[in-house]
Amino acid sequence: MRAVPAPKVWVTGLTVGAIAAVTALAVQAEKGPHPTAAKARPSASAAAGASSAPTKSPAPTVVPDSSGTGRRVVYSLGKKRVWLVDASDASRRTFAVWPGTVSPDPGSYAVSSRSMATTGSDGVQIENIIYFAAKSGISIAFSNAVDGSSPPPAGDKQTGGIRMRAADGAALWKFGEAGTSVVVVK
Repeated sequence: MRAVPAPKVWVTGLTVGAIAAVTALAVQAEKGPHPTAAKARPSASAAAGASSAPTKSPAPTVVPDSSGTGRRVVYSLGKKRVWLVDASDASRRTFAVWPGTVSPDPGSYAVSSRSMATTGSDGVQIENIIYFAAKSGISIAFSNAVDGSSPPPAGDKQTGGIRMRAADGAALWKFGEAGTSVVVVK
């Protein structure tokens, strides 16, 4: 048998540029998603270093012990995290959230109403709004920004929106029908 010579490879400037772009995207993908990377809105107070973005840590799948039993939404104030728990007490989904400046007190609530879309108190178009509590005259609800952005720091404004990524908002919308139990833990 005769050996077949290896084909000659010609690398052009365009090919080198494409390889560099793909490599840069691969490096970004390895770092994982960052909630503020997608269309984050700049704000004056963001420059001051104030941020309420969820911390990047492994997703805890264990539902907090003090969250009751049965089908429910569990919201941890301290972990800034939500769990969707089925009737067998198994966590079906968990995700980080960005809380507003007004938080509900720990306790049991129920989804009181839902709205497909509106404008948030920060002027951002939001969707998948699930109301479950009120405190000091402020309605408290889960929602996600239509443009996928995280909320800028609220400064001295009182907001009761608990924001999440769009995919998590869609999952919570399907899960959190009117009357669904919402348990808030520390």
